[in-house]
Amino acid sequence: MKLTLKNILKALFFALAIFAQVKCSSSNDAVENTPSVTPPVTPPVTVKNDVDFWLTKGDQTVLLAKQTGTLGFGTTVNGYLNIEVNAAQKYQTVDGFGYTLTGGSADVINQLNTTKKAALLQELFGSSATSIGISYIRISIGASDLHADTFTYNDIPNGDTDLNLAKFSLDKDKNGVIALLKEILAINPKILILATPWTAPLWMKTEYSFKAGRLQTQYYDVYAKYFVKYIQEMKAEGIAIDAITPQNEPLNPYNTPSMEMSALEQADFIKNNLGPAFQTANLTTKIITYDHNCDVPNYPKTILADAAAYPFVDGSAFHLYAGNINALSNVYNAYPDKNIYFTEQYTSSKGSFAGDLKWHLKNVVIGSMRNWSRNALEWNLANNSNFEPHTNGGCTECKGALTVTSNDSFQRNVAYYIIAHASKFVPTGSIRIDSNTSGSLQNVAFITPSGSKVLIVENDGSATEMFNIKFDGKWVTTSLDGGAVGTYTWQ
Repeated sequence: MKLTLKNILKALFFALAIFAQVKCSSSNDAVENTPSVTPPVTPPVTVKNDVDFWLTKGDQTVLLAKQTGTLGFGTTVNGYLNIEVNAAQKYQTVDGFGYTLTGGSADVINQLNTTKKAALLQELFGSSATSIGISYIRISIGASDLHADTFTYNDIPNGDTDLNLAKFSLDKDKNGVIALLKEILAINPKILILATPWTAPLWMKTEYSFKAGRLQTQYYDVYAKYFVKYIQEMKAEGIAIDAITPQNEPLNPYNTPSMEMSALEQADFIKNNLGPAFQTANLTTKIITYDHNCDVPNYPKTILADAAAYPFVDGSAFHLYAGNINALSNVYNAYPDKNIYFTEQYTSSKGSFAGDLKWHLKNVVIGSMRNWSRNALEWNLANNSNFEPHTNGGCTECKGALTVTSNDSFQRNVAYYIIAHASKFVPTGSIRIDSNTSGSLQNVAFITPSGSKVLIVENDGSATEMFNIKFDGKWVTTSLDGGAVGTYTWQ
């Protein structure tokens, strides 16, 4: 064959074709003769639950129920709202959460049979997983308007006086509030008790009437001794009074009982009579001023501005039937060495569960705590189906946290869940820590004495909100329906 370029190219092409056939055949043989191998099974990724979540919805389909979903801290970026919790930034110490144990509350709870009553008291004041851990209660010195009858601990006929308080007696409360308090203290001996009068004994007033009137100046000294005697006799019953206020709602003359007391009158009484009387008797019971609405912050500021009254006053107490919860910060910022307390807010028989849940969580629990309060108290602990007992002229539509319907039955109302979302998780001695408000997500955060972190969130909007809880560089993603409340806890 003549070697030409054309022949050389044809030979090269032929050789390449033969090589390709051999290569393909070898490759097919290798595939056919290689045994099949099952790929390894990848085990499912287990996400650790880092955050426990308790939920209440405004439509009552979920009531303080622990959720079963997994909330694990991670760093996957998303576009949701963020609530950032910072345990390094600390604020006030928390004394507790609870209610007022009125005479009416004691009456209806004491009507329950022995077994039901014991179970209820454990649920309210115990420390088990099924308890809500109430840690602070308020009581009245004498009758409140939610007692069945009006009385003080020194009732004598009109025209008589009892300057030595020889006729002072706790008897009218011994089978009610005092007896129940002893049962509560057996369950939680450390519960804090605040006591306040709705009126002074009538013979000390400008009018011999349970309604309105003022304390006569000539009886300031004996009225101070009335407080001392009350605290001492309660101690003899085994009941320690942590704090008192000189007068419930001193600017409200319309309740039964009631008594007016101006800021200047209260300052005078504290500095010249009540404070020195406590000092002489070696009492450590705190004196907390005001105990009325947020619309008159100048009332406690007037008392604290009095240099002689100031040393005797522990702090100021508020209600929110008027004004704005920010008034607590107004007073705190003016006198940061003095404590702030939130001592009463009622839920109405005419209110809705959803509306009250939102408003009270936003203002009473979250709002008071974010404005320096050491406690948050709803009003009446319990009454019957007719919103009784109450005095003639007392509140006829105040709904208790509980309604006792028979001697073996009760129902939990909205105020029960309002307080339980805090009291169950934030014990006495916890400290409020920093958290930001994001969108409609009202919230407040705490670190407990054991080191647990607690975040209470209320979705004040109407739509479901997805959000992140960010802590220590990581976050969990969760959601709340409009009007729902969640309490989140983690280590």
